[in-house]
Amino acid sequence: MALIVQKYGGTSVGSPDRIKEVAKRVKRWRERGDDIVVVVSAMSGETNRLVGLINDLNTNGSSREKDVVLSTGEQVTMGLLSLALESIDCPAKSYTGRQAGIITNSAHSKARIESIDEAPIRKDLSEGKVIIVAGFQGVDGEGNITTLGRGGSDTTAVALAVALKADECQIYTDVDGVYTTDPRVVADATHIPKLALEEMLEMASQGSKVLQIRAVEFAYKYDMPIRVLSSFDDGDNGKSTLVTREEDIMEQVMVRGVAFNRDEAQLTIKGVPDTPGVAFEILGPISDANIEVDMILQNIGTDGTTDFTFTINRADYSEAMSILKATGKTLGASECKGDDRIAKVSIVGAGMRSHAGVATEMFKALSKEGINLRMISTSEIKISVVVDEKYLELAVRTLHEAFGLGSKAV
Repeated sequence: MALIVQKYGGTSVGSPDRIKEVAKRVKRWRERGDDIVVVVSAMSGETNRLVGLINDLNTNGSSREKDVVLSTGEQVTMGLLSLALESIDCPAKSYTGRQAGIITNSAHSKARIESIDEAPIRKDLSEGKVIIVAGFQGVDGEGNITTLGRGGSDTTAVALAVALKADECQIYTDVDGVYTTDPRVVADATHIPKLALEEMLEMASQGSKVLQIRAVEFAYKYDMPIRVLSSFDDGDNGKSTLVTREEDIMEQVMVRGVAFNRDEAQLTIKGVPDTPGVAFEILGPISDANIEVDMILQNIGTDGTTDFTFTINRADYSEAMSILKATGKTLGASECKGDDRIAKVSIVGAGMRSHAGVATEMFKALSKEGINLRMISTSEIKISVVVDEKYLELAVRTLHEAFGLGSKAV
């Protein structure tokens, strides 16, 4: 007997018929003798509908009340799936985030899970029930409903799998695994059957949408294997991608995939004093506004000043620019400027550790296409560049071909 945590995304539960299909699949797993915990997202389009209702009434309303509204989408799905399971003689019980013991901090709309009391779930599992948990939500220390941000149901699933010491966390979505890049951009993208957790972490952080970044962070930290599957495949024997420990993967491919992110913006503050602590003075107010900074570049001038450039999510651009201009006045900056029409392209692969010249090959391929690099960032298994947004798809196709990632090349 195994303990399996499964997560079903919005398209997987997008209609009553889809929910019935999920119920049949869950029952098949339960009949094998496995204990099953299911985490569900809101039905496809439901969260957007709720956001629309909020905006119709009070765009500037409190984040606490917005979370109260947004959390209901997943609660509807959990109840419907439980009812569907009951209708096919499979005992089930639904749990809200609060009932599942999911405690978060108080950062509404971007909450982070701090602890999980899994005892009630274990008790119901021991009685033979399938447990259905509303993803994307929890409560803070004062009992206020919180939400985890877009894609937060992935995080809920992995966190529950860790808390329950599950054998595997299965993420069911509308794709049958992870590919070398987005098949909508490169038709020749190749399915990856097995991927290192560290590689998936880099790919998710660089823009791959298959798994949510915080979910992969949880899995990486606690060594929890994740399997990505399609809920639209017949049966449970279709293609999938297992994201697991690096030592469980025999072959170390130099470049595993090309990730990209369109939702980038770049901000620059020029002519600030080149003194210790200036980076903190610039980024501190940005961080206080709960805005995440990605890439950072600092250019030292010859006149005792420095230019400081960083990237953020495009959705935070207006707020971040306002904060930066205020900081610029305080520091006596010569200029504050920004660009919300940039994109980030990255190559990722654990094999890059043992292969020299990967960056050179990347820059050579992009230069042949006349693509200018505005920023560069590297880690042990990743190289990222910022380019003008209009060159994004060309850059992705160029790198995918340059490193032989297409299905024909493989």
